[in-house]
Amino acid sequence: MKLLFDQNLSGNLVQRLSDLFPGSDHVKSLDLMMSDDGAIWRHARDHGFTIISKDSDFQQLSLVRGAPPKVVWLRVGNCPTSRIENLLRDHSAELHTFEADALQSLLVLS
Repeated sequence: MKLLFDQNLSGNLVQRLSDLFPGSDHVKSLDLMMSDDGAIWRHARDHGFTIISKDSDFQQLSLVRGAPPKVVWLRVGNCPTSRIENLLRDHSAELHTFEADALQSLLVLS
């Protein structure tokens, strides 16, 4: 499972979670930082990423368009990167199950 971290999340998460989610990336390192949500959506779809975001825009796109790509919406507000890392680690089994379920397009974690 490859995660694509949105601009509202730290790029450090790519390295910090590489043991669980190898091949993950951040929009900044892909030169998508200034891109609109549609461009990020297409990149994730075309390259097999699951989008991880705190932005409700991706949640809405997921409801309208469905998967792929899948979207994980983090409902956590402002918090340290360590909290995001721990949240994703604590839910890693759920994330992998979500990825394998062809009927699901959105997962909300808080």
